[in-house]
Amino acid sequence: MQFKDYYQVLGVARDATADDIKKAYRRLARRFHPDVSKEADAAARMSEVNEAYAVLSDAERRAAYDALGQGRRAGESFTPPPDWDAGFEFSGRGFEDVDAGDFSDFFAELFGRMGHGARRGGHAGHAPSMRGQDHHAKIVLDLDDAWRGATRQVTLKSPRVDADGRVRLAERRLDVKIPPGVRPGQMIRLAGQGGAGQGGAPAGDLFLEVQLRAHPRFHVDGANLVGELPVAPWEAALGAVVPVELPDGSTLRVRVPAGAQGGRVLTVRGKGLPGKVAGDLDLTLRVVLPSAHDPRARKLYEQMAADLGAEFDARRVARADAERGE
Repeated sequence: MQFKDYYQVLGVARDATADDIKKAYRRLARRFHPDVSKEADAAARMSEVNEAYAVLSDAERRAAYDALGQGRRAGESFTPPPDWDAGFEFSGRGFEDVDAGDFSDFFAELFGRMGHGARRGGHAGHAPSMRGQDHHAKIVLDLDDAWRGATRQVTLKSPRVDADGRVRLAERRLDVKIPPGVRPGQMIRLAGQGGAGQGGAPAGDLFLEVQLRAHPRFHVDGANLVGELPVAPWEAALGAVVPVELPDGSTLRVRVPAGAQGGRVLTVRGKGLPGKVAGDLDLTLRVVLPSAHDPRARKLYEQMAADLGAEFDARRVARADAERGE
């Protein structure tokens, strides 16, 4: 996918005011609108202009796009970084007023997914009571905090249009209580932290959508915690009870059955993410061999080769296991 420079499409500077952007759009619309234009590529150009205007005319989209696009050039190969939009606070309506399917894959990749989350906040700001709009933001947590719960300070950025009509990012910091066992995609609701109400009506709520940072040993699958369990060859062959350190720092002892092969999944019920119904802990065995550069290990390998090599065919045993579905 290629990066799109929406400022270049509209022919405006990156610090253009909202009025500058509106004027540029109207000028290009008069030139490329298919109903009036004589240009051969009028429809395609008008679509590009509409897409650029859909982003730059909206303070929230523009702020997110500006943060992502720093130092990038039009046409260069582009893949948005994971969770690039984390920490941006959006109003409840999100981006639903524009169908991402009407525009390019670039637009859909950035704002289609973002809008999906933002819509969950609702439309309370449009209710007759004039209650404040619900707001939405995505936050990225460490697995350790999601596992045991914590209170963390979260910094959110939201766009503001200044007196000159230019978009500026304002920041606010909130102390957020993270419940134990919170899962990716789950919402943490902060009552009264959304948009201000009008005429004395209450403020809306702020919904924080949880995502998790990559963990060096585990990943989350629903409520289940999935990881790898390295074992020595003799532990796999003879059976053993081995320690597994969980994300909260506690240690769980897991029994490895005798004759276990690498790739086998051991499931410990109820030791995944905590909650009303706790998830499971799924551990895939990985047999780790001592290095043959160690003279003692090499001597043992050579002894095994001499004693078992003529009788033990690893490929034949593996085929037999596969046929039995093991």
